[in-house]
Amino acid sequence: MPPAPPAKRRGGKIALIVVLVVLLLVCPCLGLVGWAAWKAADGDGDAAAPAPSLSAPVVPPVLPSDLPSPNLPSPDEEEFAKGDCVVNDGSEDDADLRKVPCGPNTYQVLLRIPATTDGDRCKTLAPQATANYVHDNTIDVLDYVLCLKKR
Repeated sequence: MPPAPPAKRRGGKIALIVVLVVLLLVCPCLGLVGWAAWKAADGDGDAAAPAPSLSAPVVPPVLPSDLPSPNLPSPDEEEFAKGDCVVNDGSEDDADLRKVPCGPNTYQVLLRIPATTDGDRCKTLAPQATANYVHDNTIDVLDYVLCLKKR
């Protein structure tokens, strides 16, 4: 009988795969540590440099409270909340809402929907609304819709 062929050794392939996986995990960590050390060393070089001397007098900064206050309405006057009553001093196309005491011929705010300009949402969220006001700000998160009801 011929001798049996030697058994295949798989241990070498498995060891190679394990080593490659370990290297792939360790190398990025070493790279990050090296980068952090390099940035720390670079930051220390700036701190050791002497600051240039200035002969100009130091002027304290102007704080916002030091500035004259312009005649702008306070944020409370501009903010509309549920229950407020408003009138439109503008046109239907270019509304200019103003808070007023509730009474006849005013609109009561039923709901304020933040961060949207979709006035149709009043149909589902406040079905008793008879009108809506869309405030479209240049910063989208400051947009809102007011669902209004004529009193």
